[in-house]
Amino acid sequence: MYSEVGSQNFEKGFVWTPYYIMSNNVVRVGVGVLIRDPLHPTKVFAGIRKNSHGSNTLALPGGHLELFESWEECAVRETAEETGLQLINVQFGHVTNDIMEVEKKHYVTIFMLGECNCLRTRPKNLEPHKCQGWESYSWDDLTRFAARSSNDDGDGSGCCEEAVPKLFGPLLKLVEQSPQIVLDFLHER
Repeated sequence: MYSEVGSQNFEKGFVWTPYYIMSNNVVRVGVGVLIRDPLHPTKVFAGIRKNSHGSNTLALPGGHLELFESWEECAVRETAEETGLQLINVQFGHVTNDIMEVEKKHYVTIFMLGECNCLRTRPKNLEPHKCQGWESYSWDDLTRFAARSSNDDGDGSGCCEEAVPKLFGPLLKLVEQSPQIVLDFLHER
């Protein structure tokens, strides 16, 4: 891949630019973490996104995989940065291919499963500029939200008596695919 550099050129006005530098043209890797709520073991923590793509949608803790980082390391790091929770028993759950045409983004999202190392710990909102706060939700809750997310073109603000959040694209796809390992994780104990 090459890019134009104006008047400085190699005979044709182009120089080689490594493909990975042209970030708007690459697939990014995201990691989402299903963290079992220790007080309600059939629920996971999620929060409403702010100031980013997917704003006003419900998403799991997570973020971008960093260079040379394992999926487990990313899940532990992102969870600690966003919620203050320390994870144990981190394992792979599922992967989705998330094409976000409106945002001109494309992600592969790796979903990891984890548990809190302390049974009484609650998540803190350590990035209030990125998230409205953390609550815990059952798979049934997420399935209900997914139905609305798939059928509504609104802004996520709710139209009915009970405000039902829309799901962030990767979480929506995870719920629609309902992988057995995730269902088992939320129903064991």
